[in-house]
Amino acid sequence: MTSHTVSAAASGTWVLGDLTVNRLGFGAMRLTGSAAFHGGTPSDRGRSIAVLRRAVELGVDHIDTAAFYFSRLRSANELINSALAPYADDLVISTKVGPARDASGGWAESALPDELRGQVEENLRQLGRDHLDVVNFRVMGQDSISEYFGALSELRDAGLVRHLGISNARPEHLAQAEAIAPVVCVQNRYGLDAPDRAGMLGACAARGIAFVPFFSIAGEGGEAGAVRGEHDEVRAVARAHGASPAQVRLAWILGQGSHVLAIPGTGDPDHLTDNVAAGALRLTRDEFRLLDAIGRPSS
Repeated sequence: MTSHTVSAAASGTWVLGDLTVNRLGFGAMRLTGSAAFHGGTPSDRGRSIAVLRRAVELGVDHIDTAAFYFSRLRSANELINSALAPYADDLVISTKVGPARDASGGWAESALPDELRGQVEENLRQLGRDHLDVVNFRVMGQDSISEYFGALSELRDAGLVRHLGISNARPEHLAQAEAIAPVVCVQNRYGLDAPDRAGMLGACAARGIAFVPFFSIAGEGGEAGAVRGEHDEVRAVARAHGASPAQVRLAWILGQGSHVLAIPGTGDPDHLTDNVAAGALRLTRDEFRLLDAIGRPSS
């Protein structure tokens, strides 16, 4: 996996509304500290900026972030602004609203519908932009998101937001959102260790909507990262390709459909290159079947 020129373009492309992106993107959550939302050990600022610039050099043109991605000394949005502004015309930055953290980093009550404009404007200020390419509403247990999505639709009409998506959503949330405004993507937890119990992968495919999994490498570890030994099946496929287990996990994700985008995050330059290189890894049908069996109960 290191004998060729690494480029995110090898993963293919998808269109978010009217914005074409490579299917292998970058998630900014782990740029700010030793773990997601971690307040103990902030990242090295220069290293994080170097990772962002290297990602763009490797062809990454889709970055996922949020104003609530920060550690004690670092803000993901500020790092993106410092590293990449003035932004390239083809760089798509997606962000999320809904969750909130207080000044000390603790989780606060999620935003109400009339507070979403403030969160959008916070992202605009931190990123130094006059509009956001994609804003995802992160569902936090609501049965109905119509009022929330309606508030974001008004910001879209006002020109502060270009496209809208939803995150952590169920099919009924997608139906509610689509009744108000076009939805260009759904961000849900999904991976070899995290099945698509809500059926959103297929629902997005049927609608021509991007499905953007998070924690696709961390698996069941989620925000804490990988917390268990790797599956034997993943290691076997990795050995067969001279690849890393993380690359196999990403290749499996991308193989779930042309509408599936990957946004692996890291603050490590070597891991970044490894992740982007996964866009060129092609698994066989037998390997997909082997990996698909992970987590399924034996008959």
